[in-house]
Amino acid sequence: MNLLVEIPAGSRNKYEYFAEAGVMALDRVLHSSVRYPFDYGFIPNTLAEDGAPLDAMVIMEEPTFAGCLIKARPIGVLDMHDSGAYDGKLLCVPVADPRQRAISSIRQIAPNQLEDVAEFFRTYKSLEGRVVVIGGWRDSEAVGPLLQTCIEAARIKT
Repeated sequence: MNLLVEIPAGSRNKYEYFAEAGVMALDRVLHSSVRYPFDYGFIPNTLAEDGAPLDAMVIMEEPTFAGCLIKARPIGVLDMHDSGAYDGKLLCVPVADPRQRAISSIRQIAPNQLEDVAEFFRTYKSLEGRVVVIGGWRDSEAVGPLLQTCIEAARIKT
């Protein structure tokens, strides 16, 4: 699947894709010293429960850039509720990286690395005054149903 990067790993700047103009726009700068742990963006042609495209992160050795299109393989889902609404996030690896070719499951990712991702969302959302509940990680078998629901929702909307 394709993933469009909005925010490169290590950034405190939160960019969002501005579809009407076809460009990335600076939405805000994070309030704290936390930085995005992975390249972060969305899956085009999807619509999640929060009314935006399905969020996705991709594990990269080097950060890319806002607007980069990455062919990615999803390996799991971070279940999260943001201000009461479900806001699940896919975790992916890039197809183009031969070092990650064998990764197909979040079980292959260090537990402390997964916790770092969850803690990033807890910290930055709470500093913005939002209530976030992390439900935990689900493995790759949870990706298909979530992705299909979000693809269907986007089709219905158009």
